[in-house]
Amino acid sequence: MSVADQIAAQLPYLRRYARALTGSQSSGDAYVRATLEAALADRSLLDQMGGGRTALYTAFNRIWSSIQDGEDNADVEVTFGSVHEQAAQLHLSHIAPAHRQALLLTTLEDFSQDETALILDIPVAEVTSLIAQAVQEIDQETATEVLIIEDEPLISMQLEGLVTDLGHTVVGTAATHSQALELFAARPAGLVLADIQLADGSSGIDAVEDLLKFGDVPVIFITAYPEKLLTGERPEPTYLVTKPFQEATVRAAISQALFFGSSRALA
Repeated sequence: MSVADQIAAQLPYLRRYARALTGSQSSGDAYVRATLEAALADRSLLDQMGGGRTALYTAFNRIWSSIQDGEDNADVEVTFGSVHEQAAQLHLSHIAPAHRQALLLTTLEDFSQDETALILDIPVAEVTSLIAQAVQEIDQETATEVLIIEDEPLISMQLEGLVTDLGHTVVGTAATHSQALELFAARPAGLVLADIQLADGSSGIDAVEDLLKFGDVPVIFITAYPEKLLTGERPEPTYLVTKPFQEATVRAAISQALFFGSSRALA
């Protein structure tokens, strides 16, 4: 398999990680684009990215770190134009991104702590410490009200228990597009967890797009096929969890979504 094919196969997942890290589809994709542009300008970086999934994320972290640190020799410049993107970047400046990176890499992206240490270029012991700090930050987050859109009763119950354990309140569970709209209209939530395929055959993304007409609310989508949603063909999710999911992954996604507050779920 060529280097280009290896990168293409992992690109949807890197885009998912970048979006979760920045809180925005546009911002996340800008960082991924910057990584690819840097690789095209530096053959050694391109060869490194062809070394597997860990190598690809390591290359991304090099670009991310250079931009976040404001290095004069950064390979690329990433700009953020919308109000939501500027707000997200301002928020990023107040909390060390390494905390969230370590947590997202080991949960959302399912890397081991050894792989995460390699990606972040830090000792494994430091990865453990960063994850502990991130979990502590989650425990300190302000509680909110959550709407669950899920047509599988067992999964809905699992999500409800998880959300409640985190100190949030579930305002309702919906199995269809219309139920979701009715519940949200009656009691707007501060966070939405949404399946992609609903019981009536409708799309969870369509339901969320209608919910967002009531106002901005962070949304986490849950699907067995995340790569099918990251094609660039339509507005895409910022927060995307793969089924079957680990509870730690959902917790990390909730933390990121609430961290960025009113940033739009779909760019």
